[in-house]
Amino acid sequence: MDSLFAILRFVSKILNVIAGGALTFMMVLTVADVLLRAGGHPIIGTYEISALALGLVIGFGIPQVSLDRGHVYMEFLLEKFSTRGKAVMVTFTRLLCLILFAFIGYNLLNVGAGFQASGEVTATIKLPIYPVAYGVAVCCFLQCAVFLFDIVKIWSRAHE
Repeated sequence: MDSLFAILRFVSKILNVIAGGALTFMMVLTVADVLLRAGGHPIIGTYEISALALGLVIGFGIPQVSLDRGHVYMEFLLEKFSTRGKAVMVTFTRLLCLILFAFIGYNLLNVGAGFQASGEVTATIKLPIYPVAYGVAVCCFLQCAVFLFDIVKIWSRAHE
């Protein structure tokens, strides 16, 4: 089980680096577009490229944020529960989130397949959209694995 968790952590870190690179690229692209636009030569497709990169930033960053417990928690409610009550409540929320991300991932696979079958591309520079949908879908399924490992950690008393 520990080796699977190590693999999950490794893949999440790689995806997080990709998300960080996409965010950096978006910042550089936006600054370059603003400067070039002031000179009368805007970068064509900046909006489209930024929108696709934002999908990567959000989707690829989610698993690592969850592993690092970087999300906002409503701890004042959990403080009123016993240790077992906290474990039950956190398990329940993780199960709900797991189901939600499984549905999101499944639907993104369907959306990506639809984009691929129809040849859907961005309006100006004709970039295909389906790879981003597929990539974020994979990250949603990876997030489901993060929730599963979190539930296992809760009930094996390795949870914080």
